[in-house]
Amino acid sequence: MKQIDIACIIDDDPIFVFGAKRMMELSDFCESFMIYKNGQEAIDNLKPIIISGENIPDVILLDINMPIMDGWQFLDEFIKIESSKEITIFIVSSSIDPADKERVKQYQNVSNYIVKPISIEKLKRISEGITEV
Repeated sequence: MKQIDIACIIDDDPIFVFGAKRMMELSDFCESFMIYKNGQEAIDNLKPIIISGENIPDVILLDINMPIMDGWQFLDEFIKIESSKEITIFIVSSSIDPADKERVKQYQNVSNYIVKPISIEKLKRISEGITEV
């Protein structure tokens, strides 16, 4: 598995965040994490990082159902930020609603839609650049 430098998790569920971090540690998925509880917190913190060009995450695992700013609102704001580095985004949600899976296709910078829970196999496929997880 190719190791990623920085992975960003944007999710309000502490159990998912704990499990995802644990899977990432067990699989040696990344060097470090950025964790945000909602889209607003993520935008507020990621925007200056991306603009500065330093410590930009390689991968973002984004939940869509969160308080304050949901994943869709985050994406709408995120695509306005110019980045010198390509950031791969995966929607990671418990939603199996076909409308959500269809809506993802509207965002060019979203690689795929992953239904929770996350697994070592799914992380392996993400790190290998496979968009069909």
